[in-house]
Amino acid sequence: MADAIRVLTIDACERVGEGHWGTPLGAAEIATALFTRHLRFCPSDPTWFDRDRFVLSNGHGSMLLYALLYLTGYARVPIEAIKTFREIGSVCQGHPEREPEAGIEITTGMLGQGIANATGMAVAEAYLNHLLGPELVDHRTYALVGDGCLQEGIAHEAISLAGHLRLGKLTWIWDDNQIQDDGAVGQSISEDLEARFRAADWHVQRVDGHDIEAVAAAIEAAKHDPRPSLIACRTTIGRGVPGLEGTRYAHAGRLTRENTDAARASAGPTLRSRSPRTSSPPGAWPARAARPPTPPGPRASPPCRRSVAPSSIVFARVVFPRAGATRCGASRARRPGGASSGSPSRARSSTGSPG
Repeated sequence: MADAIRVLTIDACERVGEGHWGTPLGAAEIATALFTRHLRFCPSDPTWFDRDRFVLSNGHGSMLLYALLYLTGYARVPIEAIKTFREIGSVCQGHPEREPEAGIEITTGMLGQGIANATGMAVAEAYLNHLLGPELVDHRTYALVGDGCLQEGIAHEAISLAGHLRLGKLTWIWDDNQIQDDGAVGQSISEDLEARFRAADWHVQRVDGHDIEAVAAAIEAAKHDPRPSLIACRTTIGRGVPGLEGTRYAHAGRLTRENTDAARASAGPTLRSRSPRTSSPPGAWPARAARPPTPPGPRASPPCRRSVAPSSIVFARVVFPRAGATRCGASRARRPGGASSGSPSRARSSTGSPG
């Protein structure tokens, strides 16, 4: 999958002459480990409520997410959408964006915003899990973050809060490529970022971000620690493009035909097997109609829809089954007309489905 992500990225970015291709090429193995080994999601029902959340905090690399959504079978992101990358009105128009119906949880624009979003999502999950129980709410929140994200002031606040609340289902995966928009990270920062996280009571690991097995193992370890987790993944921005990988130019410089030809010439068979002008996915990937509705693997999503009992409570615009008593143990008397005491008086609907 990592090479397929690179193929789609360089084709799309070459076509439009821009597109922040460095992050997708550098983080392809990270994304492959997460999406094929750990992330719970349902392409046939993108808004299934108990899905794991994935936040692309370094949202400028949005082509990474589009490639993942296409390759895992999301109907709203066909190859035709990839061909309209960076066009206004396209589902692949670029960050910032939020379109859960297409599988886009959130990709952020302002640096630091995404990690704050992810922390908020983890707080919401912890609260709902406590209120309603793990049989209804039990998911994890992941965020792919960049060097620039961690330099923002809001990062300090989010790190502190997550550690204080011990948000054990929150994992940040740091694409540590040592490059930011203005150049090398060392021009503006020299602190020990991992020590900052440890001081805030986070679980911290460091791995090779281009080793899929190492990244997958680190994510597994994060799931077994009660603290929020940071996985620092050393990567090379723009990996695979000779002369440009590892440089500031790879952040957002124009990708030319010469660059993409050189990338294919130096890459593995997946990239070399395709014509430079072909926009379809690699031949190793079956046609969309032949793909299963959910990704294979030990953590394939459970049934995405749940039936809703006639008696229900509404929280955060989501309808949940109600067993006659709240999670705090106090039964709620039913008001005339079906509303329960101690809850909003507006009408509730028991139709529809989570999400």
